[in-house]
Amino acid sequence: MWIMGKAVATLAAICTAAMAALLLTWQRQRDDDESSQHDHHQPLVSAAEVEAEAEAKEEVKAAAAMVEEFEEKGRTDVERLRKVAEDMVVEMNKGLIEEENSCVRMLVSFVHNLPTGDEVGLFYALDLGGTNFRVLQVTLLGREHGIKEKQRSYEVPAELKVGKLHELFDYMAEKVADFIREEEGAEYQLLPGHKRELGFTFSFPVLNRRINSGTLLKWTKRFSIYDAIGKDMVKELTKALEKQGLEINVTALVNDTVGALAEGRYYNKDCVASVILGTGTNAAYVEHVKKIQKLHGSFPSSDNMVINMEWGNFQSPNLPLTEYDVSLDTESLHPHEQILEKMLSGEYLGEIVRRVLLRMAKEAAFFGDTVPKKLEEPYILGTGDVSAIHDDTSSDLTVVAEKLAHVLQLPGSISLEKRKAVVKLCAAVARRGARLSAAAILGILMKLGRDTKTEGGEVQHTVIAIDGALYRKYEQFRKYLHDALKELLGDEEVFEMIALQQARDGSGIGAAIIAATHSSHMPDEED
Repeated sequence: MWIMGKAVATLAAICTAAMAALLLTWQRQRDDDESSQHDHHQPLVSAAEVEAEAEAKEEVKAAAAMVEEFEEKGRTDVERLRKVAEDMVVEMNKGLIEEENSCVRMLVSFVHNLPTGDEVGLFYALDLGGTNFRVLQVTLLGREHGIKEKQRSYEVPAELKVGKLHELFDYMAEKVADFIREEEGAEYQLLPGHKRELGFTFSFPVLNRRINSGTLLKWTKRFSIYDAIGKDMVKELTKALEKQGLEINVTALVNDTVGALAEGRYYNKDCVASVILGTGTNAAYVEHVKKIQKLHGSFPSSDNMVINMEWGNFQSPNLPLTEYDVSLDTESLHPHEQILEKMLSGEYLGEIVRRVLLRMAKEAAFFGDTVPKKLEEPYILGTGDVSAIHDDTSSDLTVVAEKLAHVLQLPGSISLEKRKAVVKLCAAVARRGARLSAAAILGILMKLGRDTKTEGGEVQHTVIAIDGALYRKYEQFRKYLHDALKELLGDEEVFEMIALQQARDGSGIGAAIIAATHSSHMPDEED
């Protein structure tokens, strides 16, 4: 019995082992079948697809190299920027002797009655800056009570930018008359012997002979009305306003930059300079009259005079020009002029980006086998588009894709890697422009001796009013500028005492304030 039991146990063990082996074999067969079936459903990558992917990578690589080339040629390291600032000071000093000697004309504005903040009353302003012009009604209530204003904006038709001067001024005068009549109403009556007072912001180079007279030297910002050169802008505007039957004095002819300084001074006595960063660029500052060697005759009662620098025309061998800047300048309405403006202002940043993208499209097939027709149109890409692209923080850069598709009318979307390359390009163009702006501002601070501590180790509080849509709306540009100025000054304490104060509306409200400080109903200090 014991032998028989042992035999049965052995047979059972053999059967169990055999069954386990059979199950293992079956399991392996099933796994092999599933693997084979899975492989059968995987799509095969064709040689054409592999080649296309490799080509796309090469396109991105080639485009990235062009962006890096722009960054290198447009390099704005501290050493170079300080040289630019020093060159600016040299040109400022030359321009104070004789404007023809300098690329920075340093025009005397004849604004010497600087605001105190005590001015009150109702005044008007007309602001012709570039793309649009505005009409404003401004009520000054004194520094403590602020300012009330109403305004209306009108587009300047393209044909009036290159037509006849009387056509442009007649059009503006008609809008001024409509605005005044609507805002004042039929019941409004002027005081006996009084006229309305208007400050005219004319943001183009003008040679002033007095506060309410100035002849046009040249056009900028793609305006080109040749019969206007050498004419007195106040006289021509007055003629147009008289045709509308308006009782109004054009009390002051000012630049938008001078207006921004006046507005800044109205609120803060430490405001000594202003900068425009918008469609174009310019700066103004308060200079001591004894340093203005070209100012002949009797000095005004004030020791100070606002100088309209016209720094958009600044040129220097230290400016980091690229091939794109050279071609843009050559093909512009005014070649070899306004070089600084063409490198950093809102009119041109988008155009610089477009020119780099066009080369990327032609030489790196960045947008496919054909170059988008829209990309070949000058100025099709605006700085507003560049700002929107640069500010896109979405993970897949949706705004970049949408902007390019809309502006360039692309048939399809570009890859994420290409979108990143476009963002990098926009950042490089904006960064260079902002850092050059900081270098130019440093030039003014150096001229005024406010870039360092005094001999006694003190730091003067300095306010610079900044106006213009580029500065207001392009956040990254504004940040680049502030960071660069801090870097250039090198002294934290000095930087903290310099306030870049965003102007509320220098070209509009500022002009009205100057009309108030030079009102014909107040004693004329120039007589």
